[in-house]
Amino acid sequence: MKLRFTVMQLDLNLLTTLDALLTEGSVMGAAERLHLSSPAVSRSLGRIRRLTGDDILVRTGRFMTPTPYALAVREQVSGLIRQANAVLAPSRDLDLAALERTFTLQCHDALTTAVAPLLLASIAAQAPGVRLRFLTETAVDTDDLRHGRVDLEIGATTPELPEVRTETVGHDRLVVALRADHPCVGRLDLESYAAQPHLLVSRRGRLSDPVDEMLASHGLRRRVLAAVGTTAAALHVVSRGDALLTVQDVMCRPLIAAFGLTTEPLPEPLGLPSPPIVCNWHQRYDTDPGHAWLRAQARDVLRTILAAAEAP
Repeated sequence: MKLRFTVMQLDLNLLTTLDALLTEGSVMGAAERLHLSSPAVSRSLGRIRRLTGDDILVRTGRFMTPTPYALAVREQVSGLIRQANAVLAPSRDLDLAALERTFTLQCHDALTTAVAPLLLASIAAQAPGVRLRFLTETAVDTDDLRHGRVDLEIGATTPELPEVRTETVGHDRLVVALRADHPCVGRLDLESYAAQPHLLVSRRGRLSDPVDEMLASHGLRRRVLAAVGTTAAALHVVSRGDALLTVQDVMCRPLIAAFGLTTEPLPEPLGLPSPPIVCNWHQRYDTDPGHAWLRAQARDVLRTILAAAEAP
């Protein structure tokens, strides 16, 4: 037998009262359990009787006895209360050992190279059932965060969406990557920097960036040979020629080392700001325990990498 509450009639307070009545077996006991007055519980019992068409509790001498209908629905009512509590007061406990989930992260290839080894090791040690997908940045802006196709985006920019949350984890610095035997090693000033051929990393294929604006403010102009879609491809080209590549120092170090390159400080007169490292996610995940844990892992790894770079 099922309760006959309609959507319009359903009142969670009535279910709570009914559960207390069936548990305590009396109006007074239910009132004490719910911290209500006996008249208030009596009124609720009257409403329950009208809705169900059943007396629920009937007096037998000094006591009240549940009706057959009440006995039939007692477990169902108790289960509904437990389900409602689970929905309205969800547990935020996270069992990492039992967590089975796939998270999708999006960042450029240099960030993936720097972050992935430490992040994967940390996650494998804590939550072996968790898997990661690292996606590259696309040539155009997307709504992947909004539509849940990406869980966490790591980069230097923030999508212009009001529902996207952003946390700045730290700041990197810009350096110039070049061959170890390049003629400019050890003597790269503003004029020699502008005089050399350059590569740009641009997912959209842009052939200019803020460096060109700063050079123009000093009356200088550089020659950009090409725009390359990934940092790894650009560094490979740099390792085979005379071109310079202006990149983030810390996050590009693994790739710079892999190609046997060296770095020079960016000429100080350019005055370019240190690029931020930000994590972006959709607000739907603000209180999600698993996602909060993922964000904490990514934050810790990024800060570890930045701190190690500053160590003497």
